[in-house]
Amino acid sequence: MSQSQGNASGTIQEKAQYHLSSLDKELSRYQYLSRRTTSTYALAYRETALDNQERSPTIQTSVPKVYVVLGLAALYFFLVFFNIAGEFLVNTAGFAIPAYYSLEALFSSGKADDSQWLTYWVVYAFLTVIESAVNAVYWFPFYYVFKFVFIIWMALPQTGGAQIVFRSLIQPVFARFFENTNSSTASNLRNQADKATGKAL
Repeated sequence: MSQSQGNASGTIQEKAQYHLSSLDKELSRYQYLSRRTTSTYALAYRETALDNQERSPTIQTSVPKVYVVLGLAALYFFLVFFNIAGEFLVNTAGFAIPAYYSLEALFSSGKADDSQWLTYWVVYAFLTVIESAVNAVYWFPFYYVFKFVFIIWMALPQTGGAQIVFRSLIQPVFARFFENTNSSTASNLRNQADKATGKAL
């Protein structure tokens, strides 16, 4: 590992540089973010009266995509913290990010990510119903900040928050209704089909 990339166990500055380079590496996976973000400012000016020519040179400033993403995330959190369209922003985070990953999971061949996102949507729907019944916004100060952090924790595959909530809250309550569903449906249908075909032969 080069020194410019930082060290995960060094000083604070090295840790920050390490995490920034990790985030930059992760962001380069996405094609639309692979180029550096460029802002263009046009400056028009006139030369002296002798020339009287109009020129408009372009100055380009290049901002790394990591800083753009971190700045947008900080602005997003600022708006949620001060409840400027807090409900809309939190629900957008709860739908948009998981919807993208859910579609990605549906188009992939593996089944582990399908299970993860199905679990997320079950937990999210369950909590949305409880939230609307309790009307939690009026009872808890900074409710949207806590909900935002909780949703991000549930949605991130690295944390597995939806799995934890499902296994600790929802599964113990509803497991008794679905214990024999798989065996009774799939196995019994196959057995009945085998019996029917065996009788016909």
